[in-house]
Amino acid sequence: MLRFKIEKTGAPVWLRSLIPVLALLLTFFITSGLIIWGQANPIRAYYYLLIAPLSTRVSALEVLVKSTPLILSGVAVTFAFVAGYYNIGAEGQLYAGAIAAAWLGTVLGGLPPALTIPIMLLGGFIAGALWALPPALLRVKLAVDEVVTTLLLNSVMLFIVSALLNGPWRSPVSGWPQSPEIAPSTMLPKLVPHSRLHLGFVVAVLSVVVLWFVLSRTAFGLKMRAAGLGREAARFAGVNVGRTMLIAALISGGIAGVIGVSEVAGIHFHLIEEISPGYGYTGIIIATLGTLNAWGVAVAALFFGLIDTGAQTLSRAMGVPIYLGEVTQATMLLVTLAMLLLQNYRIRRA
Repeated sequence: MLRFKIEKTGAPVWLRSLIPVLALLLTFFITSGLIIWGQANPIRAYYYLLIAPLSTRVSALEVLVKSTPLILSGVAVTFAFVAGYYNIGAEGQLYAGAIAAAWLGTVLGGLPPALTIPIMLLGGFIAGALWALPPALLRVKLAVDEVVTTLLLNSVMLFIVSALLNGPWRSPVSGWPQSPEIAPSTMLPKLVPHSRLHLGFVVAVLSVVVLWFVLSRTAFGLKMRAAGLGREAARFAGVNVGRTMLIAALISGGIAGVIGVSEVAGIHFHLIEEISPGYGYTGIIIATLGTLNAWGVAVAALFFGLIDTGAQTLSRAMGVPIYLGEVTQATMLLVTLAMLLLQNYRIRRA
């Protein structure tokens, strides 16, 4: 009887750096086949998907608007994944931050924006971190799989949001399941007049810089990498793996909570059930495509923001379903994971 085993193999750095490029090319090849199958011109489709959104000032700014929560989500997931803590709960942590923003936005109305905005951002960070705390403690203290617990807490948070919006927070003005509008002094200021681009984009850019600085310039970043690469080796080297993972998980949850603040205070101005179309899960794709590198995450998030904006343009211009953008993103994730698997593992006879 033939027996096989899977072995982990090393791969040269140059090959790892090529994976996002190869994944991008292969994704476009696969997506082109789908477009042709749908009896559309792939060249024209890619023009509307990738070029048209950058051809006008309004649509280019919209790309940055779409990229803002994606950058924050990618950074949040990367903080956890680098430390070997697989936080799948960014979506729930996002909603925790959104709840905090919706509440603070109604009680801080009498204060000036110079005070309310920092309080809102800090409140969202704390709310996200607190929602990330239970699964992190279970992982560190009892070795409970964080993938399961963080994923389950996403569903719990969605039930909490639904209960609030269909109960005590239902808007008394419209009667719709949405919270009352936040005070004007708590809304994030616009960076460009007559656009939706707001201060949250600056926060997202700063989060990328912080991620880069922590991972490449601090002792804690070195401990995170050590814990992620090999827990036993890290312990042998004197790293407190449990503490490192716990702190990384809380930072990850906090940044995810800031996404909720950005969406409530910068875009919607009240809490709704559909405030996130899955930003927390998309962050996993972005972190993977960005190879857990700060600048790679930023580029991947901007690219996804471009696809999200371009998918709407493509749908209006050619009648192609808007879901093509999501199909492109999902295909890119699957291709990247497959290439990483082939790069790092091989099957041989036992």
